[in-house]
Formats: sequence, structure tokens, C-alpha cells
Amino acid sequence: MKVPFVDLHAQYLRIKAEVDSAIADVIAKSSYIRGAHVEGFETEWARTLGAKHCVSCANGTDALYIAMRALGVKGGDEVITTAHSWISTSETITQAGGKVVFCDTDPETFTIDPSIIESKITARTVGIIPVHLYGQAADMDAIMEVARRHNLWLIEDCAQAHLARYKGRLVGTFGDIATFSFYPGKNLGAYGDAGCVVTNDDRLADWMATFARHGGKGEHVMQGVNSRMDGLQGAILHVKLPFLTSWTE
Repeated sequence: MKVPFVDLHAQYLRIKAEVDSAIADVIAKSSYIRGAHVEGFETEWARTLGAKHCVSCANGTDALYIAMRALGVKGGDEVITTAHSWISTSETITQAGGKVVFCDTDPETFTIDPSIIESKITARTVGIIPVHLYGQAADMDAIMEVARRHNLWLIEDCAQAHLARYKGRLVGTFGDIATFSFYPGKNLGAYGDAGCVVTNDDRLADWMATFARHGGKGEHVMQGVNSRMDGLQGAILHVKLPFLTSWTE
């Protein structure tokens, strides 16, 4: 018997009525880009994590790029990250203008080894991006201590860690910014690409929201990018979110 690794259709059938109703509402209101469902999901996801702000975007890769642009990464800046991750983590460092500095991983968790990070720091180092991988949380106490000691910013890549915890605290609430992917195969997955950035910093949240939406709405205050969550994905994620805890268990 063939057993699929992931059966997204089976998941859909369990919540078909709720999903179909949400999609119909988006179509009825022609709310295809952002809209009430997206805003509702942003509010609920921030509340779920215990974070102040959630800014949705088109995908988890964009989320990393937007976060680094918000933190001012520029040419020549070095960013330390794990040597074991999906390519989005490193490619967005390069896209933002930085230089990737790989750090080896802990053999038990496959996440970045904090005991090696300090040896990678140079005068050009500006930040660290740990990745919480396979639901395993990186050792945030040790990583945060290194970041504080060297005055480095910290982005948590939570693309594979929805509701993962570190010492009882949800990941995505430790660093300056956290990024999430809602790719269909994730624990909390949309029916297409979607992502978000999460932060407790008002200024960073405002900058990232503006940058991700062409640098403004009507009045453009900067040259941004086009990275908005569409209404259908927001509606589906909003429907799925109440089920996430039981699915995770």
C-alpha cells in the first residue's frame, strides 16, 4: 500500500465546509489582495505567538529578505547562519547585499551550534539567523547571549517551527524579527505561497509593512517590493489556525 508522506487533500476534506465558505466570501467580496481575512489572520497569528506585530507577505523567502532590509543589511555585512537549512536562509542574505557566513550544527538538533558562533564573528558581522528546523528549537539562550555580547541583531527563521517551543516559550518571540513560511506542506500551510514577519518593534513593523507593499499606498515613501499575501491564502490560514494546536499534538 502506498502511504503518502503528506496528504493535503485529506486535511482539506476534514475542514472542507469552513474552507469553502471562507473562499466563497473572498470571491463574493472580490477581496483578492490582502483584505479582511488577511488582516484577521495577522491579528490572530500575532496573538497566538504572543507577539505585538505580524506583517504578512507573499512567502517565507520574501519574509527573510524583508527582515534583513529592515535591519539595514548592506554590502560587505556578514551574517552568520546555519550550514543546514533550505536555501532561502542563505540566498536572501546575498540578495540583501550581505555575505553568508556558515556555522556548523549541533548533532542532536541539527540547528546552529552556539558554541561555534563566536569564532565566526568579525568586525563585519552584523547579525545571526538561527533556523528552528524540523520543529526543533535552536538553543536560544546561548545564541541570544552571543548576540547581546557582540551587539548583533537576530532573526529567527521559523519556517519549519510553527508552535515549536524553547523552554516553554514559543519560538519567534526571541529575536528582533521572526519569519514564517506558510507553504502548503508546512504545519500551518496555505493553498499557495504565503509568509509573514513577526516583531515586537513598532518601527520595524511599520517599515516592513510599507516596504512589502511597494513602499506605501498612494503616497510612496520608499522604493519597496511587491510582496503581499492574497486574500484567498489569508482566508485559508485564518480557517486553519484554530486547528493548529491539535494538529501539532
